[in-house]
Parts: sequence; C-alpha cells; structure tokens
Amino acid sequence: MLNETENNDLRLAVLIDADNVPYSYVKEMMEEIARYGVPTIKRIYGDWTQPTVSGWKNCLLVNAITPVQQYSYTYGKNSTDSAMIIDAMDILYGDNVDGFCIVSSDSDFTRLATRLREAGKKVIGIGEKKTPAPFIAACDKFIYLEILKPAEPPKQQPQQQKKTAQKKGKETAEREPQKKTARSGDETRKSGLPADVIRLISDSIDIVADDDGWAFLGEIGNLISKKRPDFDPRNYGFMKLSNLIKSSDAFLFDVRETANKSVKHIYIKNNI
Repeated sequence: MLNETENNDLRLAVLIDADNVPYSYVKEMMEEIARYGVPTIKRIYGDWTQPTVSGWKNCLLVNAITPVQQYSYTYGKNSTDSAMIIDAMDILYGDNVDGFCIVSSDSDFTRLATRLREAGKKVIGIGEKKTPAPFIAACDKFIYLEILKPAEPPKQQPQQQKKTAQKKGKETAEREPQKKTARSGDETRKSGLPADVIRLISDSIDIVADDDGWAFLGEIGNLISKKRPDFDPRNYGFMKLSNLIKSSDAFLFDVRETANKSVKHIYIKNNI
C-alpha cells in the first residue's frame, strides 16, 4: 500500500499530459509528488506548436521538466496519449524506477495504470475532479488537483479597501485571531461528514478492529486508500485523517503511548 511516510524514497517517473491538466497547478503538483518519492524522470507531452499548451512553457525550465514534442498527425486523434504510453512501457522495461506518476484527467490511461501495477510498480494518478472513475480505480493513489491549490481570499471592493485603511489599527488586531482560525481549520470545522464517508470509515474499522472494537488509525488509512484511491482528507477540508475522524461524533478516539512514551498511537472505535 502506498504511504508517503514509508515510501518517500521511491524513484518515480512523472509523465504529464499537457493537453488534459492546467499548468497553473505545476508548483503544488510537484510538491505533492515529493511527498511520495523522488521524481527521477519528469516528462511532459504535447504538441508545442499549438497555442493551447503555451502556458506550460514558462513552467518547464523552473521545474526541470523535459518537454516531449508530439505532433497531432490527424485531427481529432490524441497522439500525445500514445507517446506517453510508449515511453511508460520503455521506462518500465528499463526497470530504473519504483513507481509512476501519471498526470492526466483522461481515462485513456486506465489500461496503462493497470499494466504498471501488474508489473509491481506503484501508480499515483493526479488529475482534475472530472477524471473518469475507471482511471481513478486503476491507480494506487489518486489526487485531485483542486485540493492542492489553497483558495484565494475574496478581493475587497474599493469602498471596503478605503474603510480598511481608515481602521487599520483596529482591523489588524481583529484579523490576527481570524488568521489563526483559518490556519487551524481542522479544529474549527465541525459541520459533519457526508454519509458515505462515515460509512466508509465505519466499515473499515469493523474489518481491522480487535476484539474490543478498537482499530489502529494507520491500518484504517491503508484500507480506505485501497477501497477508494481518490480518498483524501483534504477533499473534505482536513489536512489529516485523524482530524477528519475527530470532527464526527460517530467515532471514539483514543491516543495510547508506547512503553517508553516516545511514540503515540491513535486508535478509533465506532461510537455505537
């Protein structure tokens, strides 16, 4: 099972479909990939003669991503996909990487992801929320691009800006606790979770729990990721699974120290 804390030395081949992902996420995307391993190969595929991919050009040098030119030989046919698939198989047979990161929102890579996993390689998918379910299910882990970029604060209207300037001292004092709240959103969000998420966590607890009904959080997280490759606490506004579970009264929470008290283990139980 793919876990960023245990596999951060994995050698990864990052293959990006420039036609199906926006370039505005490249910084956050590369930072996310670094959580799971070292991107030893970084390639991006597209027809660089087309204006539709021009936005990527300024990002490539900064992020050391190698562009691969693939002309669109026939209108309506995506030759970029074919080039990515051929290169992925060449890299697979070269056996110089431990896993692949396929960056695309296109379901055409479903069979590729399946084949790479059959060969024993880890597969991370990254794409927009419009990505078809078959491609998501074919990956060990799938990450939505939308959760990587922090939301920008709403812009103030000119009249609001004027008022802010007039009351700068007072506003500054009032904003400090607001900033703290925004950074600690995990603790303040208590609005509840969708029913399907509650059920997913509850069923996973039942599977791995001991005779007393307690389940180790790490095992729960691994099982949930196997069931739902696209599951991520950030999809629901939480940075960690533990904070997501704490937000619901459907579960009991227990923190246990080891004998030397240097490590703490978190256990979860259904609150029946």
